[in-house]
Amino acid sequence: MVEEAAKSEDVKTNNARNKQRGVRSDRQEEGGGRGDTSAGTDIIKRHPLEHSWTFWFDNPSAKSKQVAWGSSIRPIYTFSTVEEFWSLYNNIHRPSRLASGADLHCFKNRIEPKWEDPVCAGGGKWTMTFPKSKSDTCWLYTLLAMIGEQFDHGDEICGAVVNVRSRQEKIALWTKNAANETAQMSIGKQWKELLDYNDMIGFIFHEDAKKLDRGAKNKYTT
Repeated sequence: MVEEAAKSEDVKTNNARNKQRGVRSDRQEEGGGRGDTSAGTDIIKRHPLEHSWTFWFDNPSAKSKQVAWGSSIRPIYTFSTVEEFWSLYNNIHRPSRLASGADLHCFKNRIEPKWEDPVCAGGGKWTMTFPKSKSDTCWLYTLLAMIGEQFDHGDEICGAVVNVRSRQEKIALWTKNAANETAQMSIGKQWKELLDYNDMIGFIFHEDAKKLDRGAKNKYTT
């Protein structure tokens, strides 16, 4: 379980791990310190994730200087174990501490958080909305659910993004095949259950968003 991977985390983080048991150690492997008999050296246990994931950041100050959409998005770090995730997560800002206009993404490795990415092109996204500075916990739970493979149709998931704006914050879950209604509905319902989110959420096709921008309508709701 997550607790085994990072016992030194603070109480708030431990509570999040207790709720989200997606980041598990039942596929654990020993590495690094195996066979090391030197005095005072502990065996280092690594808990590999099923997929590698990359954090990306879109800086609001850089956006204003760019002409092409998405050209300011930059990869931060790619992680593939539970330990790497917690080490990174504990050293980057929560959404509530990011500047207005910032976007923080976490996508499967080699998938760029852009409509133009071949894996994302035919997909869409579920979106949840939160009051300003109130998305931190749900952002963490979303990450744990994704990297811990908690979704029945996890192969459909590309990644997630949190958008920080002046009056609210949004978390969106991007998927591959928007036309697969069964998979998308399953993901949307499970996501709401995992986060105890009670409001209705909608799913928009990326193709509609590109053509209609803010006029794009929800194709699915739950």
